Amino acid sequence: MKLTLQIWRQKDAKAAGKIVEYPLDGIEGDMSFLEMLDVLNEKLINKGDEPVSFDHDCREGICGSCSLFINGEAHGPDRGIPTCQLHMRMFKDGDTIFIEPFRAKAFPVIKDLVVDRSAFDRIQHAGGFISVNTSGNPVDANTIPIPKHDADRAFDAATCIGCGACVATCKNSSAMLFVAAKVSQYALLPQGRVEATDRVLNMINQMDAEGFGNCTNTGACEVECPKGISLENIARMNREYLSASMKG
Repeated sequence: MKLTLQIWRQKDAKAAGKIVEYPLDGIEGDMSFLEMLDVLNEKLINKGDEPVSFDHDCREGICGSCSLFINGEAHGPDRGIPTCQLHMRMFKDGDTIFIEPFRAKAFPVIKDLVVDRSAFDRIQHAGGFISVNTSGNPVDANTIPIPKHDADRAFDAATCIGCGACVATCKNSSAMLFVAAKVSQYALLPQGRVEATDRVLNMINQMDAEGFGNCTNTGACEVECPKGISLENIARMNREYLSASMKG
């Protein structure tokens, strides 16, 4: 398979970036998208050129670090998978592929295709946890009865890998789906209700402080999310936020 890659190159956060064209051949359909980039980088290194920087870690679809904007879509043309699980059989011989970093004010570019998504970490630190007193004789969490429907919905919300596809897809660069998933996974469980008021207020305030935009209600975030996080979580977070604001 022969391809023409149009890749965003940017030396560092302060430098101006641009699209650079790279012809590439010998690509097999069974290769993953990241393996294809590895092939390109090997060729660049052998020529003495600077390889393309991109984020990755697990390559198993669970860490969220491989996020790329491919032909105008977060994670590319397939659905329900992140970039590392995208295979080159989704493209055709002779295709031109545009590869860019996720673009959002809150996700500044570090180099080439690598962006700083530590804003998500700070939102998590603001309230994405539960505090448990482990002194004395704490009650085993597994002894607390939880309706299966609630447990299933909490688990579905917890599958969010924090990749940022929702932010990259939203025309306002909103992080509402990410924050809603993190709020919901605790709001649906009795262990999370103790700190529910502070959690939703703190996380939304941090989200706003990071510079993310408002929800557009178009639903593009759910479509592009590799884990299929439902918009219902945003509705739940809004209810939690309204309730917490009235208590305050």
